[in-house]
Amino acid sequence: ETSPHLPAPQNVEIYSYNFQSWLRWSPVTVENGSVLYTAHYRTAAFGEWSAMGCAHTPHTRCALPTALGRRWTVQLRVRAELGNLSSAWVHSPAFVPERDTTLGPPRVNSVSASPDSLLISVTPPFPPEHGDSLLYLVSYWDNSSSPAGKKELSVMETLFQIGNLQESTVYCFSIRVQLKIFSGHLVGEQRAPECHRTALS
Repeated sequence: ETSPHLPAPQNVEIYSYNFQSWLRWSPVTVENGSVLYTAHYRTAAFGEWSAMGCAHTPHTRCALPTALGRRWTVQLRVRAELGNLSSAWVHSPAFVPERDTTLGPPRVNSVSASPDSLLISVTPPFPPEHGDSLLYLVSYWDNSSSPAGKKELSVMETLFQIGNLQESTVYCFSIRVQLKIFSGHLVGEQRAPECHRTALS
């Protein structure tokens, strides 16, 4: 039964990073007993609420099913439960992974310096799906120059070169990803700069 005496979860939000998404909420505290939670999801295409592996759980977060498509519109709801009492359901705002996720920076695996270039190997921040158009946006600059001297490079390969550099000079670079999505582009977080010296010829 729905009870006005059992408060509903507060601060219900969806946290999504690199297409890994969770529903989170603040714990409900009561005088006696431990509160459990149940969460459901539904998509715009199917109006039915479905279980998401979080029924009568003590945890205050629940992972969204990985099978959900990136472009699907998803709604979630959660309620508190104590014995045979249930709170009212609290609904999340509509969520579209492709629109609402945050993309992290790519990982830099290795950097090899030659006198006039840096060869950089990276890994994308999430496992790409078939047909993804993913660009690496690279900013680079001579460490002794002003920030206005930054140059830009955009590449699709995970192994690429920054060329036309001076020998024995420290260059810094920073990378982020850009994913082509239905409504335009999703640009990821900027990776912290790292600096390398080119070799002597």
